[in-house]
Amino acid sequence: MGTVVSPPVRLKDGARLYSVLHPAAKAIPGRRPVTVVLLHGWTLDNRLWRQQIADLPARLGAPVRLLAFDLRGHGRSSATRGSDATLEQLGDDLAEVIDQLVPRGPIVLVGHSLGGMAIMEYAHRYRARFARRVVGAVLISTSAEGSSRTSYGLSPRLARVMRVLEVQGAGLLARSGAWRPHRRLMPLLAPGVRWLVFGHRVDTSWVALTTSMVGNAPLCAIGGFRPSVDLHHRVESLASMRELPVAVLVGSMDRLTPPICAETIARELPDAELVVCADAGHMLPIERPDAVTDSIVSVIRRAARIRRSAHRDRHAVKGPREVSA
Repeated sequence: MGTVVSPPVRLKDGARLYSVLHPAAKAIPGRRPVTVVLLHGWTLDNRLWRQQIADLPARLGAPVRLLAFDLRGHGRSSATRGSDATLEQLGDDLAEVIDQLVPRGPIVLVGHSLGGMAIMEYAHRYRARFARRVVGAVLISTSAEGSSRTSYGLSPRLARVMRVLEVQGAGLLARSGAWRPHRRLMPLLAPGVRWLVFGHRVDTSWVALTTSMVGNAPLCAIGGFRPSVDLHHRVESLASMRELPVAVLVGSMDRLTPPICAETIARELPDAELVVCADAGHMLPIERPDAVTDSIVSVIRRAARIRRSAHRDRHAVKGPREVSA
C-alpha cells in the first residue's frame, strides 16, 4: 500500500497537524473508496495504528483509503497553547481535516481513547456534516462520560483521590510549554506504563512503542487536555450514531476506560457490536491488533451493505409505479 505524507493541515487558527494518507490500491474508476480516519489517544500519535494500516487493505479485500494524523499538541503536530487543549477544539480540528483531506466520499471514523471522545465531539458539534459523510464508527477504549469511571485498578475511594490529584497536577503541566523533559525518563517509567495501560500478556515492543509516543508528547498537551477529558459528557450525543454500523471495543483489564464505559456506549447504541477483549488493557490497537482490524472491516462491510440497499431502494422508487385495478 502506497504512502503519501500529506502537507501539514493548516488550521484556521494557524495550528498545523501532521498527517499520513495511504491511498487505495487498485481503486475502481468512477467509484470513491471508503476512507478510514484514525484518531489516536491522549499522549500518543499516529504510530498507534501501524498494525491496522499494514493489515486492513488485505483483510478487507476491497479498495480503502487510510488517513492517520497527529492530534493537536501530539506527535509532530503543533503544540497547544493551553486554551485550545479541549475536546471541543479537537472536534473542530477533525471537521477541518475532513474538509481539506477527505472532501468527498464515505468515511468511517476510528477513535482510541481521546480520539473516540473527539469523534463524539465532532458528532455533537457538526451533526449535519456527520450525518452526511460518516457511514460507520469504531470506538476503542473510550468513554462518553469523561474520567468519571476511571479506576486506575484501585478501590473507588482511592480512584477518586487519584483523579483529583491527577487534575491538579495536569494544571501545572499545562503551563509548562512544549518541553519534553520526561522523554529521557521514559525507560524508568516503563514498568508503570506497562501496569497502567496493558493487560496480562505484554510484549516489550508494545511498551517501547508506547513510551516512545508518550515521551514525544509535550507537557502542555499531557496536562492541557486533562480537564476537558474530566468534563466530557456526550452520552446523549451518541444518538447521532444509532443509524450507523458501530463497533465498541474495550479490554477487560482496562484501568483508564473500564468495561462499564463501553457498556454505557453500547446501551445507547443497541445495534452496535460490543467486543470485550479478555485480559487486555487500554492499548487495544497494539495489544489486540487483529480484534481492532476485524472490527473496522466488519463496520466497513456493514456500511457497504446498507449503502447498496439504499441505492436499490432509490432505484426501485424511481421505477414504474403499479396501479391497482
